[in-house]
Amino acid sequence: MTSIPLKKNPIKRKRLYEEVVERIQQLIHSGEIRPGDSLPSERELMEIYGVGRPAIREALLTLQKAGFVSVSGGGRTRVIEPTAEHIVESLSTAARHWLAYPDGVKNFQAARKFFECGLVRYAAKYATEDDLQVLMRALEINKNAMNNSKMFAQTDVDFHYVLAVIPKNTIFRGIHAAISKWLIDQRHIALSSPGENKIAYRAHEEIAEAIISRNADLAENLMERHLDQVAEVYWEITNRRESF
Repeated sequence: MTSIPLKKNPIKRKRLYEEVVERIQQLIHSGEIRPGDSLPSERELMEIYGVGRPAIREALLTLQKAGFVSVSGGGRTRVIEPTAEHIVESLSTAARHWLAYPDGVKNFQAARKFFECGLVRYAAKYATEDDLQVLMRALEINKNAMNNSKMFAQTDVDFHYVLAVIPKNTIFRGIHAAISKWLIDQRHIALSSPGENKIAYRAHEEIAEAIISRNADLAENLMERHLDQVAEVYWEITNRRESF
């Protein structure tokens, strides 16, 4: 009988707070405790799980960061419904660290292009008349902010956000919120280039026109060109600054 060679893989003991987190999550998943229910007090949880206060507090903090619970003004901890925003937000700290490196920024730029090209194709095919009205309103606000770079940057993000809302998928909204937060510095840097506001607005206008005309291929191509241009300007400015 042939034995199977196994690599060394020691079993790691979980920390106490991780055990508490896992048990509370199991109660939530099983439906024994539901969104809106209050968890027992810290002292009661200490007695239930036989651990000290530090482990309970660390567990509750972990659950709060993950979007499973919220702490009210009175100190009671309530179970809440996790959202896509909470799920993606939990990655933001690691993402900001990753963005400190050029390859990290480039990877996020590529991910954003892949994501937004898909959104714009969907919008061209399935956007309702109400969706199109919201999109055109966002475009108008973007145009009106042309002479204020700070406001323009926000209205730029808002225009792209409308595209993430059209599919009515909360995960898409969460991803967009995360990407916007992670790449907001890129947008401010690119918009510091003279005339970039007008270039960006014109790109948004062309994208909106392609969506309204239900031309998914054109809308995708325009979005890809727009994001490539933004990335190009970003790297030109960044490299110029680093050369000084």
